Amino acid sequence: MSQRQRTLSSQLLLGALIVLVGIVLLADTTGLFDTAFLFDYIPSLFVLLGVYALVRSGFRNIFGPFVIITLAAVWQLTTLDIIEGADLIDFWPVFIILFGLSLVLSQFRSPPAKTGSSHVTGFGIFGGSEKRVTTSKFTGANLTAIFGGAEIDLREAGIAQPPAHVSAIALFGGVEVTVPEEWNVDIDVLPIFGGASDERRRTERTHEEVDLVVTGFAAFGGVEVND
Repeated sequence: MSQRQRTLSSQLLLGALIVLVGIVLLADTTGLFDTAFLFDYIPSLFVLLGVYALVRSGFRNIFGPFVIITLAAVWQLTTLDIIEGADLIDFWPVFIILFGLSLVLSQFRSPPAKTGSSHVTGFGIFGGSEKRVTTSKFTGANLTAIFGGAEIDLREAGIAQPPAHVSAIALFGGVEVTVPEEWNVDIDVLPIFGGASDERRRTERTHEEVDLVVTGFAAFGGVEVND
């Protein structure tokens, strides 16, 4: 399997999951098949997403996914009547504790992971993904942020055959692309109750060739290019 095929896995997984949910809903609304019982297992979907985010980050991003896994697991147990929701009321201060811990641990973020890959993937779900590219043959990246953030730093990267392409998906989260000041960047991102912008200071172009193209969509989130 090629490097590019591997790096597309996160967005392919997201797309396949959305298609599957659509098929289940269509089967229910058309009366083709009674899928109502499947909705009892929606919390398990969040557990799996949390586990995937944990593994995908190489266990660098632990706190966010761990919280989601824990909360979704409790939600699933109550949905299946394994435990009573009333028994959990006394534990509501745990949410305050978890929120405080998230603020404390955010001050001890590890530096961005360096990568020499020509094609990079970043997947931030209920947490963050940070990559710093050092190769001189950068071709592109796939960045996905769901209730989290995905950042890529290209200031030490070079492009052998411009333009390179970054595909960005931001759902209730943010994608940040940091580029050298002299790069020409074209942004073609569809904002749906979100935004996409180039926050760099406007300077005179040193060349006409486009170095980087950023595509994708932002729903209740944002995609930002800066230097």
